[in-house]
Amino acid sequence: MSRLVIFDVDGTLVDSQGAIVAAMTAAFQQAGLDVPERHRVMSIVGLSLDHAMFRLAPDVPADRRVELVDGYKSAYHQQRQTEGATAGSPLYPNALDVLQKLSRRTDVTMAVATGKSRRGLDSLLDAHELTHMFATTQVSDDHPSKPHPSMIEAVLAATGCNRQQTVMVGDTSFDLQMANAANVASIGVSWGYHPVDELRAHSAHIIDGFEALPEKLDQIWGRT
Repeated sequence: MSRLVIFDVDGTLVDSQGAIVAAMTAAFQQAGLDVPERHRVMSIVGLSLDHAMFRLAPDVPADRRVELVDGYKSAYHQQRQTEGATAGSPLYPNALDVLQKLSRRTDVTMAVATGKSRRGLDSLLDAHELTHMFATTQVSDDHPSKPHPSMIEAVLAATGCNRQQTVMVGDTSFDLQMANAANVASIGVSWGYHPVDELRAHSAHIIDGFEALPEKLDQIWGRT
């Protein structure tokens, strides 16, 4: 049975922090609200936007948070139209090489589980020419927010893979908590948006560069 690797996107495959902060800034300014500090914006990356806005603006009425969500989506889309997806969200070093190597392995299936919208994810994967590498992609439009395990359960159902041979790769505690909730292994990446100490609280496996991923996967899968 195929081994399965599920990737988060923002902070794991691509460095989109500039685009995220800019879109969040525009959304709050448009709504006439104080813009959250950068570290607070980074702390919510990975959550679905409605959950993210609740954390950033818990005292704001629900209808205003809907306005923030719409403002963020609009600003992010405008940035992507102006800059292009690859400029605003470049791949991390060695990511493409490792993805290509894994895609050539007959014993490995790859998938995506992200807090991004379908429109945003498809645009990004198309721009980086990665769409063909993933057997299935799960997005926030169709699932409860991370760390709910719904996305991973959907990937398992779509691929027919065994959860004992599944690994979630992500940069936030939400990714790793989602993996724990789905009873699958996980790898935290140190180059993303949550502190490594937070990642270690939820996963025994941490890597510091994309090039270390294949060996770590084989270690988890019992290959030497």
